[in-house]
Amino acid sequence: MDGDFEDQLATGEAVDVSGWDFSWLDGHATEERPEWGYARLLAGRLAKASASLDIQTGGGEVLAEAAAFPPTAVATESWPPNVERATRLLHPRGVVVVASPDEPPLPFADEAFDLVTSRHPATLWWSEIARVLRHGGTYFAQHVGPSSGFELIEFLLGPQPDARRARHPDDEAAAARDAGLKIVDLRTARLRIEFFDVAGVVYLLRKLIWWVPGFTVERYRDRLRDLHDLIQADGPFVAHSTRHLIEARRP
Repeated sequence: MDGDFEDQLATGEAVDVSGWDFSWLDGHATEERPEWGYARLLAGRLAKASASLDIQTGGGEVLAEAAAFPPTAVATESWPPNVERATRLLHPRGVVVVASPDEPPLPFADEAFDLVTSRHPATLWWSEIARVLRHGGTYFAQHVGPSSGFELIEFLLGPQPDARRARHPDDEAAAARDAGLKIVDLRTARLRIEFFDVAGVVYLLRKLIWWVPGFTVERYRDRLRDLHDLIQADGPFVAHSTRHLIEARRP
């Protein structure tokens, strides 16, 4: 049992966590997907745009699923391993990848794009999104919602009541309106996550660094041990994620 636990920790620590391809989790964890199919909807909008910007593109994997891009297509990313990964994936498709911090200002002129997109941005600067959008342009994105993964987060950290409201879709919609945008569509989903082993947990916490800031295996070894024992006794550890699809237009 202890050997199995240690092997799982080592496995979760060793795997590459760059990019936004989560396929390594197959066999370690599962997560439901929203019914709306963001990548498919994104592809349809990209096909009709003239100039697009994808903010915080990660490794570019979701953007690269699109069959066609507008004549001007740009993506931003801040983390160097993801910038390299996205460049390799997107440059051959005609998408320019710009290394840019996840804070204002965006390195683009006013009204540069008729479509701005993002999947799971870590930070949101609505005034900058509105600034770079043309009049009549659209922001289309899938955001992480409130309390995502909190069953796991609170298993490790204890209760986090003050953090549960963060990323609420109503608050984000209000902030978008304050920046001068009009909300066209807002949909929400609550989705089931199952962890089958602590290797998957370690991998995810190394990748989603904002879930448990400062996470290391050594720092949380005791709680990981408790989680391993719980999974061995009761089966998969269940958590839930929340997502919202948001579409906003600059009048």
